[in-house]
Amino acid sequence: MTDQAPKGINTQIPNVARMYDYYLGGKDNFPADREAAERVLTVVPEIRHSARSNRAFLRRTVDFVARTGVDQFLDLGAGLPTQNNVHQVAPGAKVVYVDNDPTVLVHGRAILGKNENVTIVEGDVRRPREILEHPDVRAALDFDRPVGILLLAIMHFVPDDDDPAGILATFREAVVPGSHVVMSHVAIDARPAAADGVTRVYDRASSPFVARTGAEIIRLFDGLDVVEPGIVNLPEWRPDPGAPVPYKGIGSYFLGGVGTVTGG
Repeated sequence: MTDQAPKGINTQIPNVARMYDYYLGGKDNFPADREAAERVLTVVPEIRHSARSNRAFLRRTVDFVARTGVDQFLDLGAGLPTQNNVHQVAPGAKVVYVDNDPTVLVHGRAILGKNENVTIVEGDVRRPREILEHPDVRAALDFDRPVGILLLAIMHFVPDDDDPAGILATFREAVVPGSHVVMSHVAIDARPAAADGVTRVYDRASSPFVARTGAEIIRLFDGLDVVEPGIVNLPEWRPDPGAPVPYKGIGSYFLGGVGTVTGG
């Protein structure tokens, strides 16, 4: 990306999607995003690795869910298109990408808009019913059949006042048994002292960062039948054969898991 922004996009406020793109080595970011991301990196240098681990986790979990027979996905807080997007991991599946970020919507529609299996919708995960009732979502997805609900690196931007457990329950109750919920979330157990520094940076960005412990993250999976190996460090979730697992234990920087919806 050049430093010339599309009309209507504020480049002066650091943007969480563009910061994430920077961590991944992408070019869809501006000076304010890069400066904020570098401040986070001074506190948590391993965040680049964690961001890449999160993308790899998306690939493995979407592949897993697709192999159960699910052929439609709702990707919430989808972020900027990059490698291993959902529709690429599960070719032929219907995919709805949802984001409330104008940068994501502009680039997503430019890059993905011609794919007949892909729908891009403006929506805010904090208002789940609006997403579920959106006419484009209803047209693309059949909620009488199982759906893969994806919440990758998004819930740590949802404050407690917005009732993250209630958000999860709303999506869980909207889908039929055999659906899956995939979630990854930053955990602060291993680096609690770093949370304040990261929070201060994101307080000046487009969304705040919410520090949560592993125990708090695990509770967000309540009501789901969590598949093996459970809620673990991202590289530990069904790693590719021969892939290194750089850390173990609940206190890692990123936790994730897959839960199956078993009841109506």
